[in-house]
Amino acid sequence: MTAFRLILKKVSPEQLFMGSVLLVNGGNYLYNLLLGRILGPEAYADAALLVTLLLVFSFLGMTFQLATTKFAVLFSGNDWESFLNRTYKQAIAVGIFVAAVFVYFAKDLQELFHTSSPYMFVALGFGIPLYFVMSVNRGTYQGRQDFNLLSITYQTEMWSRLLITLAFVIFSPWDPGISVALGIAFSFLFGLIPSNFKGISIGRPSLLAKPLALNVNRFMVLTLGYEITQIIINNSDVLMVKHYFEAGEAGLYASLALIGRVVYFVAWMFVMLLLPAVVQKEKNNEATTPILFRYVGYVGLLSVSIITTCYFFPELIIQLMFGEAYVSMADLLWQYALATALFAIGNIFTYYFLSLDRYVPVIISGLLGLSQIAGISLLHRSLEQVVHVQIGIMLLLLGSQLLFFILKKG
Repeated sequence: MTAFRLILKKVSPEQLFMGSVLLVNGGNYLYNLLLGRILGPEAYADAALLVTLLLVFSFLGMTFQLATTKFAVLFSGNDWESFLNRTYKQAIAVGIFVAAVFVYFAKDLQELFHTSSPYMFVALGFGIPLYFVMSVNRGTYQGRQDFNLLSITYQTEMWSRLLITLAFVIFSPWDPGISVALGIAFSFLFGLIPSNFKGISIGRPSLLAKPLALNVNRFMVLTLGYEITQIIINNSDVLMVKHYFEAGEAGLYASLALIGRVVYFVAWMFVMLLLPAVVQKEKNNEATTPILFRYVGYVGLLSVSIITTCYFFPELIIQLMFGEAYVSMADLLWQYALATALFAIGNIFTYYFLSLDRYVPVIISGLLGLSQIAGISLLHRSLEQVVHVQIGIMLLLLGSQLLFFILKKG
């Protein structure tokens, strides 16, 4: 026990957070793998749709989390308290609105995505407001660089979702989609552990000075715009495949997407560390590009390793993770990993510029995100064609971000 404590003392909060993110990603993969094996490709298609919607919420929630992160560095005293009260109110309002949309349009969503039940959307909807509150809470810890508490919130959310969902799927008589939705919704509640709502009063009017409020609004609107492009680029393929293809093929593609996105999920760890560090260095008039190059190097090395592994051992990877029923996706595995890697590296550049209040890369990402939707809408004769469209768009995305960086630094 003493040796364990000595080891922990030598581990920095950033290293602890990175280890925690890897554990969370591993837990999320275990969650999906178990569902894929228990449910089979057709039923897993509904579960994968819910997981994809969870990713959509995570991007919307990042608008609040990133804004809170940035202004936790820049604000203090009454300004910080006013900002936090204001942001919690906005998060709750947006959460209630999104939840109402899911509940009201549940049957329409069932028809759009060909799911077995509309009530999975209703069950998921009731948990949505908690997710946005959780995002503000996490942004506070991230901005203050309190990576220990930030790590705990991700752990509590992931483990509760894993255990509760499996309990519902195995022991309840409900449709699997409803069971998965309830597991996700309950996990948002556990993700609020730990929280610090001291001094928060939702009924208190905002006292943030007008120039500061305008600065906050501009950052949040532009960040929301970028997060919407993230939703489009990172999730539209799974949603469109669910719409255009049969349930079995959609389930197979969902397994491919889950494995291929491993590089993106790990890269997200570096984005979480990048933003507050860049804002702080910019505030102190210090050079920021060394941080960018460091994280791009990490993600690039990781990408090459994963793509190479997927190229040489695709069948083994799929059989180990999902089983024999999914092995027909083996030939596409390295190609999907390539598309995700290009997106992950380009994403590092975009968040770097976003943290410096440079928004042209956000606009570029938005245009290419729409191009991806248009491309898949026109070219979806096969799952292979869907993947090839994404590789082309992601090459354009990374190339444009590199060109913008060179022009700005030239």
